[in-house]
Amino acid sequence: MCLSILLALLDYAIANVALPDIALDLHTTASETIWVVNAYQLSSIVSLLPLAAVGAWIGYARLCVIGVILFMLSSVGCAMAPSLLVLTLARAVQGIGAACMLGVNTALIRFIYPKAELGRGITLNMLMVGLGLALGPSLAGIVLAFTTWPWLFWINIPFGALTLFLAQTSLPRPRMRSAMPDPVGALLCVIGLGALGLSGDGFAHGNNILSNLALLAAGTGATAMLVRHESALTQPILPVDLLRGNAFRIAFFTGLLGYIASNFFLVSLPFALNQHFGWSATATGLLMTSWAAGLILSTNVTKRLADRIPAGQMSSVGLMITAAGFVMFRMLPETPGAFDIAWRIAVAGFGFGVFQVPNNRAMMLSVPSGREGGASGMVQMARQGGQTLGAMAVAMTLRLVMTNGTMHCVEGGILFAVAAAMLSASRLLGTARPRPVS
Repeated sequence: MCLSILLALLDYAIANVALPDIALDLHTTASETIWVVNAYQLSSIVSLLPLAAVGAWIGYARLCVIGVILFMLSSVGCAMAPSLLVLTLARAVQGIGAACMLGVNTALIRFIYPKAELGRGITLNMLMVGLGLALGPSLAGIVLAFTTWPWLFWINIPFGALTLFLAQTSLPRPRMRSAMPDPVGALLCVIGLGALGLSGDGFAHGNNILSNLALLAAGTGATAMLVRHESALTQPILPVDLLRGNAFRIAFFTGLLGYIASNFFLVSLPFALNQHFGWSATATGLLMTSWAAGLILSTNVTKRLADRIPAGQMSSVGLMITAAGFVMFRMLPETPGAFDIAWRIAVAGFGFGVFQVPNNRAMMLSVPSGREGGASGMVQMARQGGQTLGAMAVAMTLRLVMTNGTMHCVEGGILFAVAAAMLSASRLLGTARPRPVS
């Protein structure tokens, strides 16, 4: 599971660094090459919930294996792509492979670890996320220093082969669900989430308002049809029935708001460091790794406490630490030193790590047996949905605010982090007693 997480997240991170080289080699513009990143993210998020349902049907381990194979094959397509169109299509397939792995990731962790130690498993999961985010840019820099960008995708083959071998021999095989996922629901889910994602991106970047409104209407309509179509199903593609439980609902929306806060900060951070404070691109990349360092450092706390302290307490404290890190970053002087910047970012990353583990644990333990696939998909949906909404919010803020826009993004991160902390703390009022796990 650790290797599959690294495989998916490393490739997401390293592609960003290679965009200028890709644009030059494929004779295209910088703005067009953004689709190398967007295609991966969009295909991953629209296929996440349908694939989580497929995993419950054919087996979580089997879907993970399929995801690794699909990821390896699409990596070959990326490395050999003769044009931006082919590269973008291969990256979209790669995003589907990543969704196969990530969509069942948390469900498999629940079967690997006993309930009393589930927090330790999720902590290790989060450690791999932090390592993937931290190592991605560094690995890309090393590879591009010695060879060309296609090798960023060729290196997935030996890495994927090891992951595939261990997945075949080591992953647990819990009892599969007999019912096949609803194909109509899966199609509506892809159309709904895809149209909503494209609409939000269009509004954020100021694209044609009529096309944005048409996409918004199509996405809203398809999602409404999906909810109505699946209202009587026991295993829906979009498991909105899980949100009826207070414990799951509060944990889901706490996660969504938390990830909006993190991306409000992280997506605007390179612009803040480069344009507002005047640091070079290389220095900016190094300073940003302090977020991942704080995230990794937090695992020493979460692995000991996540299974003992209620999520309402621990997640709320983590989010307030994150907000405090954002506030201290906002209060930096005009010419701060590298250490002044790095420790503030690390504090925010540390708090974010403290928040994630108990909140994800609460989501997985608040659903009955047999619904692990849907819950795992919703854990990832909170993450990717929040990250996507946060990135859109940054794009819109920087487009609308001509002066000091990056600092306004930091302020947005503070507001969302505090809102998430308050929502998380509502669990302490007794309004979110978890349902017993059967």
